[in-house]
Amino acid sequence: MPWKPTIVMLFLGVMLLLLAENNAASSSHEMSREAPAPQAQPPGNFTMHGITQGSLLPQECGPRCGERCSNTQYKKPCLFFCNKCCAKCLCVPPGTYGNKQVCPCYNNWKTKRGGPKCP
Repeated sequence: MPWKPTIVMLFLGVMLLLLAENNAASSSHEMSREAPAPQAQPPGNFTMHGITQGSLLPQECGPRCGERCSNTQYKKPCLFFCNKCCAKCLCVPPGTYGNKQVCPCYNNWKTKRGGPKCP
């Protein structure tokens, strides 16, 4: 009966492959269950560091404000007020315009006339 060991080996090989496939599928399923959901990336080259209030270091304000004010024709006042706001709030919203909701301090600081102080 030389064919019987061949069938047994084939059967064991198939079972081993099925077991390995099942194990790989369950471990990838467990990994996806444990992994945190990916968060939306803000526009531009920004990371979440520096966008949320208090997450910047004072020396990081200059480059962030340079990016924030890059598209304005009034660079000098934009940079002045952006750096002033960043020094107080330690955050700069992403992009060149808008997105102030991610930094409430930056968004809520108003001028004497009630307009926005931070660009």
